[in-house]
Amino acid sequence: MSNDANEANNSTVTTQTEKRSESNETRDVIFIGKKPLMAYVTSTLIQLANIPSVTIKARGMSIGRAVDVSQIISRKTENAGYSIGNINIGSEALESQDGRTRNVSTIEIQINRN
Repeated sequence: MSNDANEANNSTVTTQTEKRSESNETRDVIFIGKKPLMAYVTSTLIQLANIPSVTIKARGMSIGRAVDVSQIISRKTENAGYSIGNINIGSEALESQDGRTRNVSTIEIQINRN
């Protein structure tokens, strides 16, 4: 094998190892979308088992689902010791498909492990 081939092979291995180490980082934000409600509840509870605080983020029509997720975690698992922390609401300016700027509501709900 030539020296150039060895260098290329070594750089590929390094890149793959770096990618793996990035994916092992803890994720403290759950983005709410169109999946079933309990998928987000389960995901949040799994993250709370590893880290003390998780933030649930949603915007637009998914805000109600984010509130539902936080309420299920805080009310149904009272004995486990989860509580709702800070709640931030706001809006983001997004460009629609027809080129106009629209304001979209956002919410961030922090869930803490006691």
